[in-house]
Amino acid sequence: MENFPVISLENINGAERAAILEKINEACEKWGFFELVNHGIEPEFMDTVERLTKAHYRKCMEQRFKELVASRALEGIQTEVNDMDWESTFYVRHLPQSTINEVPDLDEEYRKVMKEFALKLEKLAEELLDLLCENLGIEKGYLKKVFHGANGPTFGTKVSNYPPCPKPDLIKGLRAHTDAGGIILLFQDDKVSGLQLLKDGQWIDVPPLRHSIVVNLGDQIEVHTLLYYGPVQPCFRNYCASA
Repeated sequence: MENFPVISLENINGAERAAILEKINEACEKWGFFELVNHGIEPEFMDTVERLTKAHYRKCMEQRFKELVASRALEGIQTEVNDMDWESTFYVRHLPQSTINEVPDLDEEYRKVMKEFALKLEKLAEELLDLLCENLGIEKGYLKKVFHGANGPTFGTKVSNYPPCPKPDLIKGLRAHTDAGGIILLFQDDKVSGLQLLKDGQWIDVPPLRHSIVVNLGDQIEVHTLLYYGPVQPCFRNYCASA
């Protein structure tokens, strides 16, 4: 089995541009998924995002999740659970209209950092879309224009925590699925492996690398690049660590 593609953008505007573009192209064709390092988002800032996200979970969400588990008697299950995921999550929409001020329990520091992180991710996503255009030999900005739509692009952040699970063989952190969007950027925990990709009938671990961003090509990328990349349809899931 091939190694999961890890690509550095450090010299994308230098002499290594052609080689990096080729790595991205190969990852898109064969995987529909790849991991970015040296992507331009400062490591110190990513550490702050991680710290505040974990603190918010402990302060505002952990007890709610424990109460949900107790209400459904999930710690004592004996058969596989297929109607829920073992995750604690909330969602913020950034575009076309932000909902961040409507999300309860976010303190001002976390709210400010989430807004800044969203801007950095939006910039990275647009850069990646233009690199895809360059690889495909189509006009720069084409994919950005496609996803812009009449009212602007739809862009949001899903924040998920996957607490230790007493029955990881019977309940998934996140059930197998594909993403319907365009380009999905994932900032995963670098200490606990959990994200998996289905490739050639086998579930493959996505390596948890510190300060990396995992890139997933969603269903809409397939729709708009079908003649070039073909039906990649990356399917992925999260499994739980044992309690």
